[in-house]
Amino acid sequence: MSADSRRVEVHPGREAVVEFDPELTFECVDDCTWCCQHGVLLYDRDLLELAQRANLAETTTDFRGEKFVTREEKSRDEHVAEDGHACAFLREDGLCSLHLDEDWKPTRCSVFPLGVWLEGGDLHVDIRESAHEHCEGLNVSERRVIDNLEAFLPELLWDLDDPDSDREL
Repeated sequence: MSADSRRVEVHPGREAVVEFDPELTFECVDDCTWCCQHGVLLYDRDLLELAQRANLAETTTDFRGEKFVTREEKSRDEHVAEDGHACAFLREDGLCSLHLDEDWKPTRCSVFPLGVWLEGGDLHVDIRESAHEHCEGLNVSERRVIDNLEAFLPELLWDLDDPDSDREL
């Protein structure tokens, strides 16, 4: 643990080691879909949840032995990555059909813009390096991340052998 890090109880009996500035705020901003343009890693429990909401054969892909939400070509210039692709659930208006229609998000989507990893048996959390460069929602609101960690860190993260969120499609 670095001098700046602190332990925070996120869920009863579930602590995380916070490595970011406790004054950091985050709120999604309109038309920023940067996090939706990259592959969304699906943990096993996410797959079970997604199977109740969508056809897995059409919406997921395997990459290096792990499941991801399919990135598909979109017929517009905004809300897409440089290759013209984005998450299969990203609608034309830049909003997520899973979140809006199903009131559910895959774990990886809840965690963003944070990164999580295991170190010394503890779950560590910091701001993803790429978020500093691309995420427009950092420090634009009054919503302190450290006060809302339960919204970012689903309890299942503590049960995973490898919760590392830095894996991409």
